[in-house]
Amino acid sequence: MSQPDEAGAAMSGGADWAAAALAPSVERGIEEEINPSPRRLLDRGPPRVVCIGGGTGLPTVLRGLARRRLADLRSPAPQITAIVAMSDDGGSSGRLRRSRGSLPPGDVRKCLVALASGNSELSRVFRYRFGGKAGLAGHAVGNLLITAMAELKGDFLEAIKSSADLLGARGTVLPCTLSPVELVAYKAGEACVAGERNLSRVPGRVVRIALRPKAPPAVDAALEAIEGADLISIGPGSLYSSILPNLLVDGVARALRQTRALKVLISNLMTQPGETDGMDCADHLRAVIDHAGPVVDIVLVNGTPFDPEIVQRYARRGSEPVHFDRAAVLQTGVIPLETDLLKDGPRIRHDGRKLARRLVRIARCGP
Repeated sequence: MSQPDEAGAAMSGGADWAAAALAPSVERGIEEEINPSPRRLLDRGPPRVVCIGGGTGLPTVLRGLARRRLADLRSPAPQITAIVAMSDDGGSSGRLRRSRGSLPPGDVRKCLVALASGNSELSRVFRYRFGGKAGLAGHAVGNLLITAMAELKGDFLEAIKSSADLLGARGTVLPCTLSPVELVAYKAGEACVAGERNLSRVPGRVVRIALRPKAPPAVDAALEAIEGADLISIGPGSLYSSILPNLLVDGVARALRQTRALKVLISNLMTQPGETDGMDCADHLRAVIDHAGPVVDIVLVNGTPFDPEIVQRYARRGSEPVHFDRAAVLQTGVIPLETDLLKDGPRIRHDGRKLARRLVRIARCGP
């Protein structure tokens, strides 16, 4: 039987083909928790992990990966590259875009702080946000510093690198594009919303997004990182404002389809009002496939039950758990992997350490 093309992997037969292709590495290597031999791991070197996203979800993954330590030579620390969405136009980032004509620094700052060496004084300064009602009120110091360095150097990438050096970041942070872009969303009922900050102001579920201008050029280093990765994680985070904007940058989806790395989508725990109302895990995957093609091999799903009282509290804000239907996910051509990813506490959040442990284990087992 001939191997299906890329589009076929997302069709009805895609699940069988994907399961057969990935079974040796995923079902044997992951589900049965096989540990590779020390010699094999030393030959392979540190796993090269690329993390794609934005918002608050991506820093959670990065923080977990950055804090992972060597237990012995069989567990090499991962080499981390973050690829960050550049469509943010709200809050401090939006104000800097409008007043200075800068690229949005906010999500980049969060990723740099997540990768910083310990809870240093400088990382706390980067996180500090001015209070008050005028002037600097609402601005994060790190946003101002990155913007200032970009203006001094005339290069946003150099500003990020300098900030990473200052913070002792244990990884690389890259914007997906250096072009100023605006997010345009089309909602159920044909409403069109321009600007990421306006998504939640118009009720209803998003059905499709686009970038304006269309297909902005990717940062070359981001494409190179995808090509050379052992594992690529996508998410968690806002599907239409933190994840998909990366995949609409010219060349990113193509690079994801062509890389030999395993691509793992980290399923969101809760729906987001004004974006993913009523969407289950399979709906999230179909949205990714509709926008970028078959760029996901595995979806990581939390298998730990939520506290019913906490769920009720979220429901009052229009957010509900993202339902997981294994059969529906398999129909998308993606292998589901259900495990404990939940962080203890009064809010429903991913645990960065649990995510990092699972992602590194998948990277170590290889395709």
